[in-house]
Amino acid sequence: MDIEDELPIAPASADGGEPSQALLFGDQFDVEVYAAQYSGRTRVARLLFIAGKCGSEQMQLDALRLAYDGTLKGEDTTLHRDVATRIAGRLGPRYAVDQAWSDSVERRSMVRKDKLDSELNGYKTNLIKESIRMGYNDIGDFHYAHGHLSEALKSYIRTRDYCTTSKHVVQMCMNVILVSIELGQFMHVSNYVSKAEQTPDNMDAVTVAKLRAAAGLAYLETNKYKLAARKFIETGSELRNNYSEVISPHDVAVYGALCALASFDRSELKSKVIDNSNFRNFLELVPEVRELVNDFYESRYGSCLGYLEKLKSNLLLDIHLHEHLEVLYKDIRHKAIIQYTFPFISVDLNTMAVAFKTSVSMLEKELAALITDNKVQARIDSHNKILYASHADQRNLTFQRALQTGNEFERDVKFMLLRANLLKHEYNQKAAEKRV
Repeated sequence: MDIEDELPIAPASADGGEPSQALLFGDQFDVEVYAAQYSGRTRVARLLFIAGKCGSEQMQLDALRLAYDGTLKGEDTTLHRDVATRIAGRLGPRYAVDQAWSDSVERRSMVRKDKLDSELNGYKTNLIKESIRMGYNDIGDFHYAHGHLSEALKSYIRTRDYCTTSKHVVQMCMNVILVSIELGQFMHVSNYVSKAEQTPDNMDAVTVAKLRAAAGLAYLETNKYKLAARKFIETGSELRNNYSEVISPHDVAVYGALCALASFDRSELKSKVIDNSNFRNFLELVPEVRELVNDFYESRYGSCLGYLEKLKSNLLLDIHLHEHLEVLYKDIRHKAIIQYTFPFISVDLNTMAVAFKTSVSMLEKELAALITDNKVQARIDSHNKILYASHADQRNLTFQRALQTGNEFERDVKFMLLRANLLKHEYNQKAAEKRV
């Protein structure tokens, strides 16, 4: 199936508010435009996730309608029945279980399965490695299309023993990665990404970009946000919509930017994100994310946190990001507070509370937690609402460093004199003659 190079990008902002309200009122979230970025099973899975998480009945029905239409393009009758059951007649008789379609698909699948098994047995009898590999691949494709993911995974893994070229190994790895992502087995994803990257032959740019994106997704799902950020940032612009069965360029921009903000220091953010011409292509797809990254680096924290709050309602509907969002948001906010306080000897908490769009009492609690965790070196004057930095005694530190440097110099000189004396008296040569 040919896929257009460019697909419309879903709006990346929504009305702000409390988290519970954000789920109820995602008015700017266009489900149809969002779904157009994906293909295959992940399209249906993401639509079902939105239907289960959003609080708006209209959005839920829109998602279920699109999911229903998506199941009719595949061969997974169980998924089709599940979607129809969730609709529960709310969209009219047209969106009930299509029994005629299901029966037709199941009849064809039985015939197809018998044919594939017969062909594979013939290949095994003739001991033709390439034919056996293709036979297992075809059976894996069959199981994947019908939603038998565990069986598909087994078939794809079995092709490993019959791969004769690097291209075959990479194809096997990509198939295993695809199914493992849907099964949520992200250790498998990381292992097979590494296996594909270790093949001796050079891979094409699209495949490399797919592997980077898959690795980033695996690191994200295992809470390794810094590694995830690096992989998403390394993903080549060749990805485009060539991996729509897993991830979109829009996702790469959002996942990569949020993970980078939560885990990179200031210099890394500048060199690897802001000045990265490759990743800038992804950020251009989501202007709100691009702006919040720039605002964070330029210390415009109020604007940055405002963008994050506007994005939150939509991001909570993302199948991969939703469970990491609170942690990422908290880490980004804490980094912003740390960077805000770092240059100053004292900070007025009233001014700081305005910059972070919060109350002074809430800000005090946040600062107290960061001081307890030793992330902010300061003390709080609660009466006058001032934060005082606990700067080290620079004069004493300078003397300590000078003494340490002198001691190291003295030690090095003694070692040099000892070596010179040993060479002068030919100590090594005499010791060798005595052993002889």
